[in-house]
Amino acid sequence: MDREQLAAFLRSRRAKVLPADVGIDGGARRRTPGLRREEVARLAGISVDYYARLEQARGPRPSRQVLGALGRALRLHDDERTYLFQVAGEQPDLPAGPSPHVSAGILHLLDRLDDTPAFVIDAKYDLLAWNSMAVALMGDPTATGSRNMIWNLFTGPTGLTSQEASRFADECVADLRAASVRYPGDPGIQSLIARLRSTSPDFTRRWDEHQVCVRRVTTKRFEHPAHGELVFDCEVLDIADAGQKVIFYTAEPGSHSAWVLCSLRRRPAYAG
Repeated sequence: MDREQLAAFLRSRRAKVLPADVGIDGGARRRTPGLRREEVARLAGISVDYYARLEQARGPRPSRQVLGALGRALRLHDDERTYLFQVAGEQPDLPAGPSPHVSAGILHLLDRLDDTPAFVIDAKYDLLAWNSMAVALMGDPTATGSRNMIWNLFTGPTGLTSQEASRFADECVADLRAASVRYPGDPGIQSLIARLRSTSPDFTRRWDEHQVCVRRVTTKRFEHPAHGELVFDCEVLDIADAGQKVIFYTAEPGSHSAWVLCSLRRRPAYAG
């Protein structure tokens, strides 16, 4: 525990929280910028003396419960909360699971990419959002029974008949194993693994190999029903705090795949 760093951090964060932010009437004669010590203590459910000693770098080591309460009282964002725990000599709680909510900024980004297929998946490969170019290239995800890419890969009608599909399956399973360790208590991840192990021998074999790899940039090849084999650079933007990835498909300029993207942009309907 670094008492001096903890004290300085608490003082600086307290000064940045406006009384109105936490439903407190600031009053006309308020001298203290931000919140008063007694207000933080009340919001966190601890004594004023205890909190004052923390800010004076002479208090005891706060418990995880107290740190969590202080984080809420001071309106700390995720990085600040992590820092608070670390300077107090604690490790922050691991997130319970990937977020199912895509931020407004990411949704706006998808909409602006009118010439690039792009979509958002969570740590267990559930499709959360996609743009019109992704639909034009791969079809409407709502038309299938499941939006989980790994489930569809191992249980779908096409199976793992190509070398490309087999390689993609290897990557997905290795990525899913990494996610299962990052979110050990997430029921969605555990349920998906259990269902796949009971349904797909191909998945079970790969899972039992214990390969671990977080999926990043790769090359994606697949057979389009109208345009034949297409080759894309698959770029991955990791949204670590939400447990999500944004996947972009780009093509080499002048290639057949780039021509297909241009034609789909002019005629955004899936040619299946």
